[in-house]
Amino acid sequence: MNQPIKRRLLFGERMLLGDGTEPFNAVIPFRLRGTFALKDIQQALAQIQQKHPWLRALIAHDDKNIPWFDVPENPISIPVRIIARKGEDQWQEESKREWNTLFDPKKLPLIRFVWIKGEDVSDMLFAFHHCLCDGGSAMAFLYEFLKILDNPKADIGIENPILGIQDVVPAHILNSRKKKLKAKFIGRLAATAIKVIPTGKKSIDRQNDYLINWKVDETVSQQLISYCKANGATVNTFLSAALLQAFKKIKGTGAFNKVSCPVDIRRFATQVKNDHIFAFGLMIVVSANEKLSFIENLHAMQASVERKTSKLDPYITMMVMEFGHDALNNFTKLLKNGKSSNDCMFSNLGRIQIPHEYKEFSVDTIFSPSVIGPLGNTTTMVVSTYRGKMDFSFVGSEGYLPYTEALAIRDEVMQIIKVQLEYIAVS
Repeated sequence: MNQPIKRRLLFGERMLLGDGTEPFNAVIPFRLRGTFALKDIQQALAQIQQKHPWLRALIAHDDKNIPWFDVPENPISIPVRIIARKGEDQWQEESKREWNTLFDPKKLPLIRFVWIKGEDVSDMLFAFHHCLCDGGSAMAFLYEFLKILDNPKADIGIENPILGIQDVVPAHILNSRKKKLKAKFIGRLAATAIKVIPTGKKSIDRQNDYLINWKVDETVSQQLISYCKANGATVNTFLSAALLQAFKKIKGTGAFNKVSCPVDIRRFATQVKNDHIFAFGLMIVVSANEKLSFIENLHAMQASVERKTSKLDPYITMMVMEFGHDALNNFTKLLKNGKSSNDCMFSNLGRIQIPHEYKEFSVDTIFSPSVIGPLGNTTTMVVSTYRGKMDFSFVGSEGYLPYTEALAIRDEVMQIIKVQLEYIAVS
């Protein structure tokens, strides 16, 4: 029998959870070559649940209506939905279906599994509520799932879960009177400001959501990495610069010249391990200077990214947010009904460190995750690299960015990559 475990949701998690009436779901699709038995899939799912308590958790509300992760004594298995595989792109339709399917966290875990079953090729999806974890955590449990699917006796260890802010923020910071006062002051100030910022009466009508997925072959992916190294910039900054330029070209004066980039908290808060199920993200915003050439912009943006990143303080940020719980509804309303001020959220997961060949099967590809939720502009691009190929998932909604414009932005980003790589080949 399992020990019951519970913890209060942190501010950011509560914001993502919302009131339960609108989905905020992430999907990780992957393609396997081999034949599989349902019992082996269920066994692998059971073992990752056994390792990670929050994959067994339900949501319970206390008498103040505050949500808690609550792991029942007799856990409920991760639900599995099976459909026959009819085409290469079926996983995209199923991803969209999963984005829009609510979780029932009072009764079922915040994660589910879809098996698009083919003869010798299967596409599989993990769908999970974004309040449960981020893409980094999801890659960790995908790695474990595949390991056990291949060998049920494999040891994946047991997670020592994060049970509250005290497991992330070191005690000397959390208990420092000065830091506490600072966090409380900023938290109260922000809460007051949020209450008085005027917002629209209703949120923008999102209309239809879409997913555009494409890959860049190994040669171009490698050339791009080399180009960035030669120019002292990260692939992340290069792609942000390309996105900004593409939005500017397609949207003209309607572009905001702002891309927001999540920064993995694990880079700063060493207490958060790679296999922790955790959803807290930090964010920086990047913009381009219209007077500069692409390459000059790349250097300027890289300097700006480094400056902004060095100022990020996950500990104070978390402490501030924990003083703002009473402003949560106002903050959510502001995000939903406030005017959009950025073009796109852009996230680069980098190289996915998951083996390709297993004894029982092989991993054909891992598609970049997609995520969509109700808090404002849904336009998001996620990039990851697996087996040397960059994979792009571009998600949006007609109400924010029409599908035709999204396609034009994709083509423009690819054109910028091509032009820059030709430029370096010639010089």
